This record gives sequence, C-alpha cells and structure tokens, in this order.
Amino acid sequence: QVQLVESGGGLVQAGGSLRLSCATSGSIFSINTMGWYRQAPGKRRELVGEITSRGIITYADPAKGRFTIHRDNVNNTVVLEMNSLKVEDTAVYFCTADIRMMGWGLFSRYWGQGTQVTVSS
Repeated sequence: QVQLVESGGGLVQAGGSLRLSCATSGSIFSINTMGWYRQAPGKRRELVGEITSRGIITYADPAKGRFTIHRDNVNNTVVLEMNSLKVEDTAVYFCTADIRMMGWGLFSRYWGQGTQVTVSS
C-alpha cells in the first residue's frame, strides 16, 4: 500500500507565504511525476504544478512567478513553496505522485488526502 500525506496548510494573510510538504510511504519501487493540485469550493480540481523525476517542472498560469515546486528523490518527498498568496488561492491542496509499487510493472497515480489553505484579505 502507498500513502501520500500532506502537511503545512493553514491560514495566512494575503501577500504571505506557506510551504506545503508531501511525504510518501509504502512499498515504492519508483516515482515518476509528483505534483500539486487544488480544489476551491464549488470549483473543479485544477493543476497547480508538477515535477518529473528528471526535474522538469510545469506550472499552471496562476502559480507562475509565485509558487515553486521541488522534490527530494532520495526521500520521495515534494514541496510546494507559495509566495505572494492571494485570496483566490484559497483551496484544498492535494499532492499527487505517479508511483510504481514493488512487484508491479505499471505506474499508478496516487493522491494525498489534501490540506486546507486559506488566504484572508
């Protein structure tokens, strides 16, 4: 079994910063892409950004210039650094990872349970 656990969410004022972390555990053979999605109330889940195992990063437009993703391939963790936060960044943030488990030939996408980020004006 594989688990992804996010941490670091909370309440912050507009213009502030937060750092989200995602730890993985379980019988992991390898991890390809890791990333972050978010879902605001009444809206669809959307990509924030993702990073491949080779370090290629893609950001959604709302994240460009304000958010930074980096990962630790030894510890299988991924971090989302968020700066200049806006009220519209308020959402539940989910960590994702494309994982190949021990003894399996295919990658599957796993999701964390989500962490709430609330930005006040």
